[in-house]
Amino acid sequence: MSATTANQTILLNRVPKVTFDFWIIKLLAVTMGETAADYLAVNLGLGLTATSLIMAGVLAVALVLQFRQRRYVPWSYWLAVVLVSIVGTLVTDNLVDNLGVSLVTCTAVFTVALAATFALWYASERTLSIHKVFTTRREAFYWLAILFTFALGTAVGDLIAEKFGIGYYSTGILFGMIIASLAIGYWFLKLDPILGFWLAYILTRPLGASVGDFLSQPGEYGGLGLGTTNTSIIFLLLIALTVVYMTVTHDGDEAVAA
Repeated sequence: MSATTANQTILLNRVPKVTFDFWIIKLLAVTMGETAADYLAVNLGLGLTATSLIMAGVLAVALVLQFRQRRYVPWSYWLAVVLVSIVGTLVTDNLVDNLGVSLVTCTAVFTVALAATFALWYASERTLSIHKVFTTRREAFYWLAILFTFALGTAVGDLIAEKFGIGYYSTGILFGMIIASLAIGYWFLKLDPILGFWLAYILTRPLGASVGDFLSQPGEYGGLGLGTTNTSIIFLLLIALTVVYMTVTHDGDEAVAA
């Protein structure tokens, strides 16, 4: 959808503008991504490989729906985010549990992959702005970067919580403090908004995973024992309510000048 003025074309951004609601639902989505992956693989007994193949197929369908949109549509966009969160988690879990790749190596590999994605994105489009995602190519780079942020966030979170033995609760506090420092840097110290956004996007993944693990895991493992089923249902309902709110209020819509 576009409207032409005397000097420029106005297009609708295909991804939401960054608001408080954006970060709330993003945190909900990554928390559910962690617990849903565990629920499907463990509780339903599908196993890691079968779960990964099934969810990759579902994600492919969701992305086809998303790419057909010519503007930000909350249900389509956030459905894709939730599924990317699940698949990103499963990618890292497969590398670690099935292939025996260390969390340190996974962290390094996904860091390089994400950096390469940004380099190719900038070389192609001369911008990494999320406020100007109005072409299919830019959106493709955007979703590839999102996938690597989830895989990287999973590796970093597991590395600190499990490998370093800090635990879910302390890991959540740690990443919450880092994200808070980024917010302070953005609001008061003129931190580059694009850099700040992508750093926060990466770090909300281990923060959300820590919250999900803390809520779902049994007491002997440092959790509250709600289980993956209850935790996933709770966060799914919260996501659905937030998406309905965004749809009704048009929160997140953004017009950009081409």
